[in-house]
Amino acid sequence: MLPTDGRAGALGRKGARRIVVDRTAYRWRLRRRPTYFQGLAWSPCTFAIEHADTSGTTLVVTTNQPHPSNWIGCEAKAVLPSDVAQAIERALREGWNPTDPGSPFSLDLSAGFTPSP
Repeated sequence: MLPTDGRAGALGRKGARRIVVDRTAYRWRLRRRPTYFQGLAWSPCTFAIEHADTSGTTLVVTTNQPHPSNWIGCEAKAVLPSDVAQAIERALREGWNPTDPGSPFSLDLSAGFTPSP
């Protein structure tokens, strides 16, 4: 259940990093441990973003890289704050409104991802 008090969103505060884009604060989080499919590099790394102060729609970004902690040693690029900022800017252009309630908004940047055999 998503909180409605406006203090903490679906991501929670633990493990989430703060970023400010165009004077708006957001929290973002990358799973520390990959999912099973990410661990085998069969599916790309994802991360989630939400407005820092107001509960609303979570942005789920699918990258074109394997998870950095994949189990088979596939080379992976770290998710940098600049990547997160670019994803936020693009999602906002594509219609994401982080303060509106609703289902997660997906931003698929996985073009070029090649799953491990």
